[in-house]
This record gives sequence, C-alpha cells and structure tokens, in this order.
Amino acid sequence: MSVSTHTDRPLRRGLLATAALLAAAAITLVPVSPAAAHHGWSGFETNELVYIAGTVSSEGTWGDPHSLFDVALDAQLPASTPDLPIPDELSGPEDSIRVEAAPAYDGPHDELEVIIAPPWWSGNNGLDRSLEVGERFQGVGYINSTNDGLFRPVAFWYGDDHAPVNQVIGNTLPVRAPLPGHATAGDEPVAEPSAAEDPVEMAPPAGDADMASDTGSQTWVVWTVFGAVIVVAAAGGVYYVRRRTRHANRSHDA
Repeated sequence: MSVSTHTDRPLRRGLLATAALLAAAAITLVPVSPAAAHHGWSGFETNELVYIAGTVSSEGTWGDPHSLFDVALDAQLPASTPDLPIPDELSGPEDSIRVEAAPAYDGPHDELEVIIAPPWWSGNNGLDRSLEVGERFQGVGYINSTNDGLFRPVAFWYGDDHAPVNQVIGNTLPVRAPLPGHATAGDEPVAEPSAAEDPVEMAPPAGDADMASDTGSQTWVVWTVFGAVIVVAAAGGVYYVRRRTRHANRSHDA
C-alpha cells in the first residue's frame, strides 16, 4: 500500500499543476471577452447631447476595444454647436438638428477624458491616425453616468480644418432625445426605435484584417495556449488511469 501511495503522489502533483494551468488560461481569456470590453451607450447620459471644444492634452492610448485621451477645454465655449460639417451618417434631419443644437458643456471639469471607437472603426470613418497633443478637438456626445469626467462623442472634429469623424452605426443617434425647449408629455426623454449599434463592441469587418491583426493575433495565442493545456490535461488523465489500472492488475495477480 505504501508503494502505491509513493507511486501515485507524483501523478497527483502533475494533475494539480495541470489544473492550475487551466485556471490561469481561463483568467487570461477574460480580458479579451466581449463582456470585459463592454463600454455601451447605456452607461452614458444619452438624454442630453453636449458640445465640447479644446485641445488634446495627452498622448492617450490607441487600440482595441477603444481609444482614450484627454482634452483640455476652452475657457469660453459657444452656447451650442457651431457651424461644423455633420458626418454623412448623422446628416438626416432628425439627427443633424440634435447635433447642431447640442448645448455647450457646463460641468465642473476644465479637462475631460474622451473615449472613442477603436482605430479600425475610426479609420473607416474619418480618423486614420492618433491625435497629437495640442491638436484641436471638438465633439458632440454624452457624459458618463457614473464618471462625469468621461465624455463619449457621437461625432467629433479634429484639426484646424474641422475634419468630421462619425462614431455611431446605423445612421442614427443611439437615442433621439427631445430637443432643448421641445419637451414631450411628462418632460421625459423619448427613445425612438433605432438600429444604432456600438462600434466599441463590434468586431472588425472581414475586409479589415490589417487593422484587426494585433487583436486577432493576441486572441489566437490565447486559444492556442488554452488548447494545448487541455490536451496536456487529457493526456495526464489518461496516463493516470492507465497507471492505476496496471498497478491494480499487478496487485491482483500477485
């Protein structure tokens, strides 16, 4: 009996190590899951569009599932969105009138963190590079519901030529809230049916393989490692069962 215990101990240790590797691989998968990358419109005050303007004040981070950078706000802002070219996707009257009527930001911050769609999406919609510190930035969008220092645009403009960049999908705003001074019954915002999706949550289209290469490579590596660990665990289990069976047969024959 003592021989069996001595023989099985290394096998049990090997299986425990394999189980630990499986757990580590599962944890590694969490950051690339859609849930971990979720930054939906529902987390923002979509009942009120606001206009901001200023200069990019940080190099930020550029990549999937979103890009982030800071904008130092102008000391003086116009009462509402100035005359800017509206992205084609928001040029319909129901959307463009809301973008143009967005009141200026009047919150407590003189600098806001801005979150935009990943480079593959922005690159197809007007921005094919990262913004530079000191570059002009204007945007119309929403303040985050729980972090009033975070701003997410539905459209923004960069540079001295005010190049427009669309940030919505489906040719409509996420929510068509009532226009200022045009309250509905009960003064409640009305969310009209919309096919708008969230570019932050979407995978790159098949034709954009180059822009998605980094994310795709990372995911491929994770799944490869995970598959290898599963194979090792299965092989270890089979080896353990065979070893125990052979030992039991030898003991019985003896």
